[in-house]
Amino acid sequence: MRRHAIILAAGKGTRMKSKKYKVLHEVAGKPMVEHVLESVKGSGVDQVVTIVGHGAESVKGHLGERSLYSFQEEQLGTAHAVQMAKSHLEDKEGTTIVVCGDTPLITKETLETLIAHHEDANAQATVLSASIQQPYGYGRIVRNASGRLERIVEEKDATQAEKDINEI
Repeated sequence: MRRHAIILAAGKGTRMKSKKYKVLHEVAGKPMVEHVLESVKGSGVDQVVTIVGHGAESVKGHLGERSLYSFQEEQLGTAHAVQMAKSHLEDKEGTTIVVCGDTPLITKETLETLIAHHEDANAQATVLSASIQQPYGYGRIVRNASGRLERIVEEKDATQAEKDINEI
């Protein structure tokens, strides 16, 4: 089965209060997006599409030919960013993972486990989440009474009850 990845790397990174493009901030001597690409490639993904926006040429300069690129002119949310990869993936079959370019600690092992779980379950969609003590600034995973994913709500759009959720 073919495997594809979309790396989301178009955001401004306004909260970082830096002139440097968000995904190019270094962690352990490498840009965050570089760590993400290495983990994605290491997990057995055949094709990567990186969604770029602000600082597109800088990101392309770092990742080079290891990725295809789609430009997101206006940042209208995660779903819109994923749609930008359509021209590269619409005729492809297999599993597609979506990974944020500012998650340098995601490992290839985590991605391998996620992909295996998704494929073994023959799932339509699989979401990797985490529960943290202080989820301030993150979207929340909202589940229904039976524990199934109902939606993901961004903090700015969340009710107080949703902000009290620790799962991101």
